[in-house]
Amino acid sequence: MLPYVIRRLLQAIPILLAVAALIFVMFSVIPGDFASTQMADGRSVVDAEQVARMNKQFGLDDPVHVRFANYATKLATFDLGTSFRTRQPVINSLLERIWPSLQLAIAAMAFAIAFGIPLGFLAALKPGGWLDMQSMFVAVSGLSLPQFWLGLMLMYAFALVLGWFPSFGYGDGNPRYIVLPAVALGVAPLALLARTTRAAVLEVMNADFVRTARAKGNSEVRVMRWHVARNAMVIVLTTLGLQFGSIMGGAVVIEKLFAWPGIGSLLVDSVSLRDIPVVQACILLLVLFFLVVNIIVDVLCALIDPRIKYT
Repeated sequence: MLPYVIRRLLQAIPILLAVAALIFVMFSVIPGDFASTQMADGRSVVDAEQVARMNKQFGLDDPVHVRFANYATKLATFDLGTSFRTRQPVINSLLERIWPSLQLAIAAMAFAIAFGIPLGFLAALKPGGWLDMQSMFVAVSGLSLPQFWLGLMLMYAFALVLGWFPSFGYGDGNPRYIVLPAVALGVAPLALLARTTRAAVLEVMNADFVRTARAKGNSEVRVMRWHVARNAMVIVLTTLGLQFGSIMGGAVVIEKLFAWPGIGSLLVDSVSLRDIPVVQACILLLVLFFLVVNIIVDVLCALIDPRIKYT
């Protein structure tokens, strides 16, 4: 297992380099730069001479290949560069935002797991029944609703009308502030987990080894716990890992809507300001998070099902 993990981590290096190159090329061909954006948005009074001076200071007037060589050299030494806007190392901005983003992602996935997996499992016990129909309605609705619309409805109902939760902000880690954004972010993974769990349980329940377990006289509870749930969990865990890996990127809209100080809102602000070093670092961090989560999921699947071997 350890050689497999090491190999997967090494394979992540060229993926990160490819993503970094793609981001660099993309922002090199998009019109506009940080200095001209400052002038256009009225954030500071700058003229053409100041724009040229700022471009020279940030190295934006160098040829593309020179800028890419400098960026790749810094990246090889784990130097993410300096923010154009704050003039501080990019790593400082990431360290300030990564914990709120992780909090939101963990809370959203906890909500999805707590309701999605039991809902899908119970629906599979009586396919075609009332609970099955209702769970599939919830699943389809959860996958269909736009996150920003759902967030606005939650904000209106539970913050403005009922006043149960704050409508936006971080609240210095107060748990009440995370409820609405976590629910808005977790509804789609909840729906997908419910559908995946239902399909996985139905597939395992029709397997030969389950019928053999029942024929041996095992109780239904034991069959469900040790044969059905354990084998179905491999498929569910794979889906869970993919959702948890992508939820950080999907949190961009929710973080901006609820004024949550995470990586997603930092990414949106940096894109609008053409703060390229911060944008590159945010995307690389999201990609790295996705890769690491998938490696962890592969390891957990092998621990749950010893038949899975990684070479």
